[in-house]
Amino acid sequence: MPEIFSIHGEDVALGEDRQIHLNIARLPTYTNIDLPVRIIRAKNDGPVVLLSGGLHGDEINGIEIVRRLISNDHLKLTSGTIIAVPLMNVYGFIQNVRGVPDGKDINRSFPGNKHGSLAKLVAYNIMNEIIPKVDYGVDFHTGGASRANYPQIRCVFDIPKNMELARAFAPPVILNSNLVASSFRKAAHNKGKHILVYETGESLRMDEAGIETAIAGTKRLLKHLGMRDTAPEAGTIDEYNKSKWLRAKYAGIFNTSIQLGDKVKKRQIVGRITDPFGNERFNLKAPDSGQVIGLNNSPVVHKGDAILHIATN
Repeated sequence: MPEIFSIHGEDVALGEDRQIHLNIARLPTYTNIDLPVRIIRAKNDGPVVLLSGGLHGDEINGIEIVRRLISNDHLKLTSGTIIAVPLMNVYGFIQNVRGVPDGKDINRSFPGNKHGSLAKLVAYNIMNEIIPKVDYGVDFHTGGASRANYPQIRCVFDIPKNMELARAFAPPVILNSNLVASSFRKAAHNKGKHILVYETGESLRMDEAGIETAIAGTKRLLKHLGMRDTAPEAGTIDEYNKSKWLRAKYAGIFNTSIQLGDKVKKRQIVGRITDPFGNERFNLKAPDSGQVIGLNNSPVVHKGDAILHIATN
């Protein structure tokens, strides 16, 4: 990366720490919505790493991970550059929703279009202003409404650099996850950039353990890339080739008998569904042996609802 680093027409030199603002669009009230981007450069040249959160506006854990990395001085670098975007979806964050006001999911709108919908406009700016500058990245996410995720990195096992970066991050679980059409990760891959996805917790809930796991993993990744001197020691990593959801066969009240991160055996009873009136009770059995990486925390479920996410080999 050259001595002078330019984004959106603004120059950042080696050793500088600056925040710039990408103008995305404006609200019907003529209020402009900007995308704040923090650029932290060491005095020595090195890789450029993107740390991003809040692509879905209600996924608070990802936002908090990047915020803490910035504000608690975890990003003191010996070399290289960090591009930190704690909140990619300002619109969704304001309204506590996943998408944007037109209902679209930004993470299914890449590579975007400068003349498209709001979601495509956000995606276009990310792809054209930020992605050309980065080498690697971690996009921090959270489970959906009432569905909590165990701390995990999702990447493509068949891409060697993906696996190298994931193992350097060293989360409790690494899951093989194919590139999804129109997603941020696939659009970045098409540009030759390696983006990992980190998942923890559930929407609109803080997951303290998962946040701290992400901060430690980011430090390990940066050390692996030669961008910092120290990092916490890694713990045990479980790697899984695939995953499977257990879905409710009956509507009712869901009671779980396991926790996130538990190892389970095929056909092990993992919970039960009862009716509200004390007449019926149905046991739920694990569809395969593996590790619980997702759990529905809603006590009321309908037939077909996702109950349990199990990573398997």
